[in-house]
Amino acid sequence: MKVSYGLPAHRVDAPGLLSGSALGTLAAGAEAAGFDAVYVTEHPFPADDWLAGGGHHALDPGVALAVAAGATTRVRLHTNLFVPAYRNPFLAAKAVSSLDVVSEGRVILGVGAGYLEGEFAALGADFEHRNDRLDQALAAMTAAWAGTSVSAEGPGWRATGNTMLPRPVQRPHPPIWVGGNSRRALRRAVELGDGWSPFPAGAGGASVTRTRALTSAAQLRARLDEGAELAAAAGRTAPLDVCFVPRGLGMAAGGAWSAEQVVASCAELAEAGVTWVAVALPGDTVEAQLDAIGAFGEAVLPAVHPLAPGFHVVAPPA
Repeated sequence: MKVSYGLPAHRVDAPGLLSGSALGTLAAGAEAAGFDAVYVTEHPFPADDWLAGGGHHALDPGVALAVAAGATTRVRLHTNLFVPAYRNPFLAAKAVSSLDVVSEGRVILGVGAGYLEGEFAALGADFEHRNDRLDQALAAMTAAWAGTSVSAEGPGWRATGNTMLPRPVQRPHPPIWVGGNSRRALRRAVELGDGWSPFPAGAGGASVTRTRALTSAAQLRARLDEGAELAAAAGRTAPLDVCFVPRGLGMAAGGAWSAEQVVASCAELAEAGVTWVAVALPGDTVEAQLDAIGAFGEAVLPAVHPLAPGFHVVAPPA
């Protein structure tokens, strides 16, 4: 099992964590500790009511991860999550391919349909058809990444013979992990992606994020059984990476965490079929974050890295 560390690019309450030197130091610290990736989220212009209810800001994901790329050589650069529907798909494709080129092929592109109607409205994006827009964006982006002439048309854009270079270093493109707990998100991951990124959500959280509730490893395994059926119907045989959050280490988690609990949760998740976990660590300063990174690297990573998934989303043998 691999582990992605959440860079605190959303911590506007702790501005000392947001500088380029801070983010670079933390990314380098995570790489040295043995983490496999660093991740950031995205909220370019959230609505005030969502912020008042516990929502958060974030640095632009491409900028934050470019800083991380410059400070590291091995660790993967993970968007968790990037919302293509907020922007023109070819601008999105250029941003992702540029990051993959400057990092020498280290991007993991986690994408989501989005769920904040006020943010969509402020950005001039189509909230009602956001799932369709994500599907259309992924098709346009993958076409652009081929580095050949594109002739295609979508809502608000038309390519009549356009080419994008340089191509991403990863071929045919960086792995695409689809976020969301809904059946449509799972189907999209199986049919269009390389991974699925569901997230823990109780009934209240699921309502806010407009997705299905998902709280336990048992529920996740049931959803992966559903994914296997979708894979069989689609003729997919390739394994699907699955990224989830272990107990107690989400972005909204408090300061205390137990290595024993995290390892036990990761073991449960691995048995269900999870291949990656994403963790956010406590600490309001660079020094505190580095201490947490070091403790996690010593107490958790050696126990978690050997864990192998007990199940893959693949079509069953003929």
